[in-house]
Amino acid sequence: MDVLILRFDAPLMSFGGVVVDQNNPTWRFPGRSMLAGLLGNALGLDHRDTAKLQALQDRLRFAARWDAEPEPLTEYQTVDLGQAFLVDTGWTTRGRREDRKGGSAATGTHQRWRDHWANGVATVALALDGDGTPTLDELEAALRRPARPLFIGRKPCLPAAPIFLGRRVAEGVKAALAAEPLAEIGPRRRPARITALWPLDEGEGAGIEERFDRRDWANNIHRGAERYAVGLLEVAP
Repeated sequence: MDVLILRFDAPLMSFGGVVVDQNNPTWRFPGRSMLAGLLGNALGLDHRDTAKLQALQDRLRFAARWDAEPEPLTEYQTVDLGQAFLVDTGWTTRGRREDRKGGSAATGTHQRWRDHWANGVATVALALDGDGTPTLDELEAALRRPARPLFIGRKPCLPAAPIFLGRRVAEGVKAALAAEPLAEIGPRRRPARITALWPLDEGEGAGIEERFDRRDWANNIHRGAERYAVGLLEVAP
């Protein structure tokens, strides 16, 4: 199997999660929809290309690990819409204002809590199941020369180094991840044990993690669970 190796090294990262009201959590490891969005951005797709993003997400196969242990960080955002110059305004999402109709939400204080991982380094092995577009060659080309600047989960989460490491051949994404040497992390803390997440059909782990990380791109909601194996990973020196 041909596998692409990605490395996420950034001051802040966010891997998506199910949003509940004003709370925006993040998964411990990258999610399927988050990776589809990052790759779609590299390819030059946008949120109107729902069929292409859905097809890409459905074909993704990946495994992920932490090379440098991250620290959880919650960003608190607030704005008082009662101020004169902010009347009839709201949050802006994808260039469009989110107005609130009636009640205190239209004029009061808006708050959001967004979770991130700080100062970590993660490595991801990624492949595509089945045939279709894009091909792995097209993904590799897009990651080498992305159509737009890339970010890791949220727009403020800019990478500190190029994301694409290279192309490998392995039995699966788990095997490719295990064969990839750990990143040089300088003074940052190495995890006491290297834990990873990988597809269930590539071997058992210490446990199973079920996540709602499948996105319905046409309706802009998360819908559909995915189960992954999680456990210790023996990494080549």
